[in-house]
Amino acid sequence: YVIEELINWEDPFNDPIFKLTFPQRDMLPNNHYEIMANLIKSDADKQTLLLEANKIRNSLNPHPAGQINHNIPNYLGKKLDGIQHKYAQTVLFFPSQGQTCHSYCTFCFRWPQFVNIDDLKFSTNDLDSVLEYIRIHPEVTDLLFTGGDPMVMSPNLIAKYFDKIINAKIPHLRNIRIGTKSLAYFPYLYLSKPGGEIILKTFKKAIDNGLHVSIMAHFNHYKELETVAVRVAIDKILSSGARIRTQSPVFKHINDSAEIWEKMLNMQVNLGLIPYYMFIARDTGAQHYFKVSLVEAWQIFRTAYGKLSGLARTVRGPSMSCGPGKIQVLGVSEIQSQKVFVLRFLQGRNGDWVHRPFFAKYDENAYWITDLKPAFDEEKFFYEDELKEIYARMEMTDDIEMD
Repeated sequence: YVIEELINWEDPFNDPIFKLTFPQRDMLPNNHYEIMANLIKSDADKQTLLLEANKIRNSLNPHPAGQINHNIPNYLGKKLDGIQHKYAQTVLFFPSQGQTCHSYCTFCFRWPQFVNIDDLKFSTNDLDSVLEYIRIHPEVTDLLFTGGDPMVMSPNLIAKYFDKIINAKIPHLRNIRIGTKSLAYFPYLYLSKPGGEIILKTFKKAIDNGLHVSIMAHFNHYKELETVAVRVAIDKILSSGARIRTQSPVFKHINDSAEIWEKMLNMQVNLGLIPYYMFIARDTGAQHYFKVSLVEAWQIFRTAYGKLSGLARTVRGPSMSCGPGKIQVLGVSEIQSQKVFVLRFLQGRNGDWVHRPFFAKYDENAYWITDLKPAFDEEKFFYEDELKEIYARMEMTDDIEMD
């Protein structure tokens, strides 16, 4: 589908979907590229290639934002390796059968799921323990299926997982989310028989049992919204009662222009989708290839946002999903004769941080929160001391206490 319906083969090297799905030479830093190229030229054996590749992988920040050390909870004295619980309301579930994808995005920050290094991978097929963990955490309202892509699972398995959630009857669990690229990369999934019918009936059954079902769809360019197949699939999902929210990073070579974002977000609203997030490319993998400065990302967002109707202004961003939480760049301003970034938390490890504006020194070469310094001669950002305390508690306790 990606090859036959999305890529313009008359000009592939300037096609955003080609770059999104086919690795480019510049996605590896020069020193890493030369290491691998020299080994291949010298006919190195497979094991030697793998060892060097794994050294490079481990140097590319495979689990940003403290995912391994600070997001994995314990239950009954045992680590729940297939889930993450960073924000109070939401538990992420990594079903072991959903840890591949229909195609692989070259920017994907979940790349450690796909490189066959078990120590880097999150996965479990023990949904029962996940549900018991949620049951004793009344603050949890949302269960997010993620991966990989959970929609690579068989429709019958998806139905089985949903039945377990429905039958658990956890009163405070109200929302099921599915993080997926399937609408962009293989919408025929929802049009097939009987598979598509099973999936849509599964969504409807959950909704009929009082749960909200939201597809967290990854659309990175408006080209992914133009085919007949994706538009029919969207209609079928919406007809089941499920809702579709959209998200994407802003990144070079793919969508780093306000015109692309304006067109993409308007198309999404016209198709009945709910724009949700513009993200900053995470500090992992090929970030050097994709990264857009915080200033440029804000300018793209601001320009596109100003041309949208109120229906599309549900989109939030640009946002960094970093260790402390989701930090939005609200803009650039001048305060007390200082040029500063105005920032706020959209999500935080402590919920009390949310929507508290704070300031960083202006830096046109900043790409991530770690590039920023506090404004007004402050020694640290307001959350830093408490964040250290939260991390320390997580390392000392048998169960993550969510603020």
